[in-house]
Amino acid sequence: MCEEKKTDSKPSNKCEDEVKELKKRLKELESELAVKEDELNEYVSHLQRLQADFENYKKQKEKQELELIKNANEKLILNLLDVYEDLERALENRENDGNGLEVIYRKFRDTLRKEGLSEIPAEGEKFDPFLHEAVMVENHDEYDDGIIIEELSRGYRLNDRIIKHSIVKVCKKS
Repeated sequence: MCEEKKTDSKPSNKCEDEVKELKKRLKELESELAVKEDELNEYVSHLQRLQADFENYKKQKEKQELELIKNANEKLILNLLDVYEDLERALENRENDGNGLEVIYRKFRDTLRKEGLSEIPAEGEKFDPFLHEAVMVENHDEYDDGIIIEELSRGYRLNDRIIKHSIVKVCKKS
């Protein structure tokens, strides 16, 4: 660092050069700082845009999910419309066609099966709390303990998921 002696009122060339050098370095650092601030502002702006894009993506995804849920049963409804119309025709012509309701029942059952619906076997099966709901118990000579005596209401599985448990009466030996 430049140290001046108080004897001379005029600064030396060495000190002037050092001050000029320091001012030059200060301008360089200020310039670098301005570049870094610009980069920082650019990163912050980019981050804000990414955040806004992500929020828009989430809203769009929620909208799509709601639309999917709203229209999820469209295919099933279209298949059931045929059965509905057949039932309507059978009711209009019930005197002429005694077999019509049975045909409609089979068509309706087949439509539900194509959609993945299956019945849960109950009567004569071993009671399973994951498939059956016991509402009554009875001591019965013809059945072993824990065997379902009677199915009061049928249970159903949609693909691999239980959507309605079978309501049953179970044999319980005293």
